[in-house]
Amino acid sequence: MRDKRDSEHGNSPRMGRIGNRPYWLLNLSLPIRAAHQVGAAVFLAAYLLNVLPGPPRLYVGIALISGGLLMLSEWLRHRQIFREVAGLITLTKILLLGAAYHGYLPTTETVLLAFVIASIGAHAPKNVRHRLLF
Repeated sequence: MRDKRDSEHGNSPRMGRIGNRPYWLLNLSLPIRAAHQVGAAVFLAAYLLNVLPGPPRLYVGIALISGGLLMLSEWLRHRQIFREVAGLITLTKILLLGAAYHGYLPTTETVLLAFVIASIGAHAPKNVRHRLLF
């Protein structure tokens, strides 16, 4: 007897709507993602190594601008991104980093936590990342 998938039984999680994203935009998002990782890496290193007065503004700007561009690129494909797990993770990351940057939470631990959450979320299976929460 053949095994049936959960989706055939109607037990699969509800996923967000998927829109069209041009292939050129996918290719453009690759160097943007690389720039985001460089900016984020310097941001994380500045906090882990207690660089004073904080991360260099250039790299903070690179991380912010490239992160915004990546969210725009993802939104073009996943139109309900802010209702999905991926959107919640992104919002949580932004709130944690903002709180750490402005001194509301312990900086080193909070920045590290935000990066761990983002890494787990980015590498979670697609059916987990893009599951609708509400």
